[in-house]
Amino acid sequence: MVIQSISKKALVSLLLLISIIGSSNAQWVAPVKNHGALKVVNGKIVDVNNVPSQLRGISLSWSIWQGQKYYNTEVIDWLIKDFKISLLRVSMAIQHDGGYLQQPEQQYALITKVIDHALAKGIYVLIDWHDHNAEQHLEESKGFFDKVAKRYADKPNIIYEIWNEPERQTWPAIKAYAVDVIKTIRKNDPNKLIVVGSSSWDQDVDIASKDPITSFNNTAYSFHFYASDPNHNEMLRARADLAIKNGLALFVTEWGVGEANGDGEFNRVKTNEWLNWMESNKLSWANWNITDKKETTALLMPGAPVNGNWTTDQLTDAGKYIREKLRELNGF
Repeated sequence: MVIQSISKKALVSLLLLISIIGSSNAQWVAPVKNHGALKVVNGKIVDVNNVPSQLRGISLSWSIWQGQKYYNTEVIDWLIKDFKISLLRVSMAIQHDGGYLQQPEQQYALITKVIDHALAKGIYVLIDWHDHNAEQHLEESKGFFDKVAKRYADKPNIIYEIWNEPERQTWPAIKAYAVDVIKTIRKNDPNKLIVVGSSSWDQDVDIASKDPITSFNNTAYSFHFYASDPNHNEMLRARADLAIKNGLALFVTEWGVGEANGDGEFNRVKTNEWLNWMESNKLSWANWNITDKKETTALLMPGAPVNGNWTTDQLTDAGKYIREKLRELNGF
């Protein structure tokens, strides 16, 4: 045999080369083909085969202001092709000028265009009602989620996030809002995963875990943090750990490498600690955010092209870090 004429050292080198070539040409498979519709079983988010499932991806910015220009199909294609995302969060602005309360038809058209494209590509999509005071807009929220639940009832890769970040509302008020909205969704979409917020910008998950929603299936709870913020440290992780211990299914629908105001320090040690914590708990996550605003958590440099195809120089430090981690953790 030919192989007999190859030295042991040369054979090892050849096998290593084949391994490297194989890994560098890893084929991307649409995540929904592997996992199907997600659900909650025993406090864990699992896939159609009851296997714990972890999605990793990116959040588009507010669907107004600077981030709005990146709400297009070319950007979605690039995030899939280059960043290797398995999850896209679509953050529809509600209260601010130009948001859904003022321009419902325009906002609906804007977000459904990118949602439809992402679904066709086979990734998961978080439809985010990006509001801090959703209890004041209950009827508008119910009307919106009634509409999208009818539109996407047959799409296994849709996830509903019904309140981005409650600020200082109490858990009973948040829970009452959530039950109303979930009831509306379930009329059209009886089984899809729904993510519920908690007080203090989705940080009081420990409080929610003591009185969770039990009247509906497949409900998870959003948990937000900013990795370098001095107030988002071991004590905040401990609250999430308690919620997990109490059986609450958590989904990190938003986190950033900087501080809570979107700017501040990018501390890589703290960020790696948070990332390792999410990995050890198999928590799905969406990083904040696709915009070229000049701040720490923005993934793009000012003036980055609106159609994707970004070079390394057009990514911020956050953008380079998140791209690297997504490619690594999603198997590329």
